[in-house]
Amino acid sequence: MAGAIVSTGFAPLEIFWTVPAGLVLLLLALTGLRPRHGALVGAVFGIGFLALLVSWVSVLGPAVLVALVAIQFPFYAVFGAVFAVVSRLPGWPVWAACCWVGTEYLRSVVPFGGFPWGRLAFATVGTPLDPWARWIGVAALSGLVFLLAALVASALLRRSVRRGLVAVAVGLGAVGAGSLLPTGAADPGPTLRVAVVQGDVPGTGADGMGQQREVLDNHVRETQALADAVDAGRLPRPDVVLWPENASDIDPYRDVAAGDAITEAARAVGAPILVGAIVDGDRPDQARNVGIAWDPETGPGQTYDKRHLVPYGEYVPFRPLVDRVVPYVTQEIPRDIVPGDRPGTIDLGGVTLGDMMCFDVVFDNLARDAVLGGAQYLVVQTNNATYTGTAQPEQQWQIARMRAIEAGRTVVVPSTNGISGIADADGAPVATTESGVPDVLDREITTATGITWGTRAGVWVERGLALVGLGALLVGAVGTRRRRADGAVEPSAPTPEAVR
Repeated sequence: MAGAIVSTGFAPLEIFWTVPAGLVLLLLALTGLRPRHGALVGAVFGIGFLALLVSWVSVLGPAVLVALVAIQFPFYAVFGAVFAVVSRLPGWPVWAACCWVGTEYLRSVVPFGGFPWGRLAFATVGTPLDPWARWIGVAALSGLVFLLAALVASALLRRSVRRGLVAVAVGLGAVGAGSLLPTGAADPGPTLRVAVVQGDVPGTGADGMGQQREVLDNHVRETQALADAVDAGRLPRPDVVLWPENASDIDPYRDVAAGDAITEAARAVGAPILVGAIVDGDRPDQARNVGIAWDPETGPGQTYDKRHLVPYGEYVPFRPLVDRVVPYVTQEIPRDIVPGDRPGTIDLGGVTLGDMMCFDVVFDNLARDAVLGGAQYLVVQTNNATYTGTAQPEQQWQIARMRAIEAGRTVVVPSTNGISGIADADGAPVATTESGVPDVLDREITTATGITWGTRAGVWVERGLALVGLGALLVGAVGTRRRRADGAVEPSAPTPEAVR
């Protein structure tokens, strides 16, 4: 129940108060348990939370959802066991919050590069707490949300008016400070007019060469229409045009017709295009998912290769074994996408953008690397065609808006079929498209060159908090061992010492 309640704080419902409410229920259920029982409660929480949060994965088949939840819920089981230890320490709400940060950190790195979807901070977008991301980073903001819930749980467990007042004071302080913290563009620079092209796709857009050609044609056609509007004086000429991920699943380097079509579109609109394309790799069984800066005169230039790939979506881990056990998976994914190894900084029209591809946006380090590399605004090229009609596009848009706040940068999301959008550096939506229709967004955005504290120091705050949580776990474990050695009986219910 608690996990399901927390999931409603994320898009599409975005009922933020349910996040701390659900966490309070989790902590009340965990307090006083031994580690093995805490692990069981944590596991149930994780299953309920994830099964609803990422239910959109089921469009790939129920087995995919089951597998994803099965891989992810053990992190929450481990947290439940850890909480059973640290909750016996004085000041446990602080140590538990640090352990939660450590749990989210582990989810972001393992297995297969991690899956940090569902970080508590993402649910704060559009609330008075979201400015904290700019100053302490996404990871620490998750810890702050958890701490607020833990203080409430502590007050309820002790039935203490004083602790209740402390929880209220800290909560009001966090909200009040968040409302006062400055946000917006970090050291604003010149404005830039961007055009976002959403060409729309037939089906998923990847079923055979015919559909792939149609997807490319759609984006060329919408760009030509934009050019006509510019020539007719209905719209100002954009400085750059942004196409989504998979706008061309036909390799424009090798397919002459595809390359010529992109060049013609760029010349017609009189601006360089950021093209999302699948191109051939170094071997026949490899491919690359890239963003390409395509100049009207000189053609393809700088590129960004997607760094965080979707396992069993863009590549197949343990391919020989999987081919023997479930061969249909390798048949559906005949080539492995090869990950990139450098930040997504691309010069387009004389301004440096920070490119991320779809799944990339959920990882803190990719936006940070781009900004530290000189990105003046962020772009999330994405293809959500498979998930049309689910919560996935809205959740991804929510995460993209958080990246804008954390980095102090405008974020632009070109999608094949929606949601495409532009959010300013406050995370506020400037413009969005409907799903499943061709559309073009044409807006002037503000660039930025400053580095926020959330970008500069967020990673170190995260690691520091995780290490504090680990230290609390060790102290709690030593204390438990000593009590057992002295013959003390471990309490099975909350005591004043357990919830102090």
